[in-house]
Amino acid sequence: MSSIKIDLVSDIACPWCAIGYARLQQALASLPDIHIELQWHAFELNPDKNAPKEPILPALSRKYGRSEEEMRQAQANMMQIAADLGLNFTRMQQRFTCNTFDAHRLVKWAEATEQKATAMKLALFDAYFGEAKDVSDAKVLADCAASAGLDSGEAQRILASDAYRDTVQQDIAKYQQAGISSVPAFIINNKYLISGAQEPAQLAAALKQIAAEQA
Repeated sequence: MSSIKIDLVSDIACPWCAIGYARLQQALASLPDIHIELQWHAFELNPDKNAPKEPILPALSRKYGRSEEEMRQAQANMMQIAADLGLNFTRMQQRFTCNTFDAHRLVKWAEATEQKATAMKLALFDAYFGEAKDVSDAKVLADCAASAGLDSGEAQRILASDAYRDTVQQDIAKYQQAGISSVPAFIINNKYLISGAQEPAQLAAALKQIAAEQA
């Protein structure tokens, strides 16, 4: 069996990151002879912790220079893609912008304590896109930790401290310096970069080729 390491750079506030991970899972289902070691890495779409929280549609409209109706349609298209992948994006158009630094701290904690980074990440995606919850709020984050099978009380203690702040800051800086400017970004075996939420067949073909090269 071949083994491949994937460093997945993503943000909780990025819908294509949730879609990209779901497509990766579909790709891997077609590659039973390839073992994957996956590690999540932090990226911030909204790095200003003091920025006001805004309704997502006007915020995206201003960011991309398109009308709110165009953004609404683009979001609706993503909602359909997500539904086909079994993702809960039910309230993605009702969400607000928010900073995700503390959420990334909990992902690092989940990885370090119980190897549950993926479960934590998926709980955060579900809360933000499925329920339009504020994933910068400590109570929401603690509830996400509980949903991921982690101790919510310990999560609250982590959030009230400086734990994992340096880890997240170093993570973000490392991939910025490496030239990662958009997410999701899949870094394979510290050598290959796959940018964006590629279709499962494309991902599977790329991973199969990489596995063959190292065989």
